[in-house]
Amino acid sequence: MTEPTVIARLESIVAAQPRKVCIFWGKDRITYAELAARIHAYGARLQAAYAVRPGDRVGILLKNSPEFIYALYAALKSGATVVPINTFLKAPEIQHIIDDCQLKCLVTSADFDETIFKVKGVTVVPLADLGQGTQTSAPNWSPIQPTDLAVIIYTSGTTGKSKGAMLTHGNIATNVRSCIKALEPTKADRLTLLLPMFHSFMLTVCIFTPLSVGAGIVLIKSVQPFKLAMREIIRNRATILVGIPQLFQALADAKIPFWLHWVLKLHLAVSGAAPLPGETLARFDRKFHFPLLEGYGLSEASPVVSFNPIRGVRKAGSVGLPLPDVQVKIFDDHGQELPAGQVGEIVVSGPNVMRGYYNHAEETAAALRENWLHTGDMGKKDDDGYIYIVDRRKEMLLVRGMNVYPREIEEVLHQFPNVREVAVVPKPDEKRGEVPIAFVSPTEGAKLVSSEILSFCRDRLADYKIPREIRIVEALPRTATGKIAKLELKKQV
Repeated sequence: MTEPTVIARLESIVAAQPRKVCIFWGKDRITYAELAARIHAYGARLQAAYAVRPGDRVGILLKNSPEFIYALYAALKSGATVVPINTFLKAPEIQHIIDDCQLKCLVTSADFDETIFKVKGVTVVPLADLGQGTQTSAPNWSPIQPTDLAVIIYTSGTTGKSKGAMLTHGNIATNVRSCIKALEPTKADRLTLLLPMFHSFMLTVCIFTPLSVGAGIVLIKSVQPFKLAMREIIRNRATILVGIPQLFQALADAKIPFWLHWVLKLHLAVSGAAPLPGETLARFDRKFHFPLLEGYGLSEASPVVSFNPIRGVRKAGSVGLPLPDVQVKIFDDHGQELPAGQVGEIVVSGPNVMRGYYNHAEETAAALRENWLHTGDMGKKDDDGYIYIVDRRKEMLLVRGMNVYPREIEEVLHQFPNVREVAVVPKPDEKRGEVPIAFVSPTEGAKLVSSEILSFCRDRLADYKIPREIRIVEALPRTATGKIAKLELKKQV
């Protein structure tokens, strides 16, 4: 991949192999030429009917489908900045994104009518309308520079509000190039895309990367039910399986018929978005005859930072070595690099690191210091340079690979009448990785009902953020300095 952007790279691939299938979607087979034609039609409609111009922010709120890819590339080629929106969010959370980055328009489908009805201040682009573009209204594609803003990925905020990580075309293109060097996909490969497409891990590894090498994408609507997803993987001869630890846990635990090894074409599995338990890796390795590589990343780094190598040593419990062109160091609290084996904050430098947070100068200054992205994740490196995550960002939970900050849930709980104080802590969960547990104390003389609090949360939080349990207690434990003792609460879950 030598082109400076993924847009230019796709154009080269389309010219070189127009009749090759690039998307496998159920029984549909979409070639590179057909992909280009549909991007053209979507772009024409976005520009003619919705006045999308360079620099505009275009939101995409869609479930997994080929249309997501058409809208993504059409907006990017129009010079707009794409804002992929988490499909699990509720109306107030989507409204925050609309207001924060001043969305010009929002591409969505009837699946989200109920939610979209509750938001305001944005032009809604019905998916059914986008296919109306014709060859007579040719789109005006903008010249794209690597420094141009490509995507704004909203990440959960430690302050309770999500903030948008600004990724340029250069950020994404360099991260794709690094992923190609690390994972070595070829045009003969078919990568599975079965996790939500709005996730930065899916965007880079399962959309931009395969379409930059002329490979295929086995696109699956949902990982549930897993049996149907597995059938699609087999039927469409997927070769690289990309997932989160829970997926590989399910595979490691599943009763696999002996003949499955003969029909599976997979030669590589890649796990990201959350830590992979060593026991899962060991069981997977015993059951399957292809490597499972764990990696590490974050949206602010486009998002991939490291992978265990395909060739060479894979170390259980490690997230591998930094990608080509990416530097990783371990800093102490004073910004000094620590020697191997010592635990500190993981910091990242490279052309994949974001420009900053949209409209959040203070948070940008805190995260980007002297060319280093301060991840807030705690880790160490061994003598060979392999990275180990020791603890994640303070307080953060990972629910099915999604970042959840207790502060965000606590802010909502505090809005409930007669709540005096709250604390949300993680509880390990076999299926989800972690789930939030909320401890709530009432104001003096008041009575709280757990079911009513949960109902209150359901209208205001994405389902995966809703506490698994509300525990009503008279008072929360405190440290000597008067802070809520969350470590004490963690022992109680």
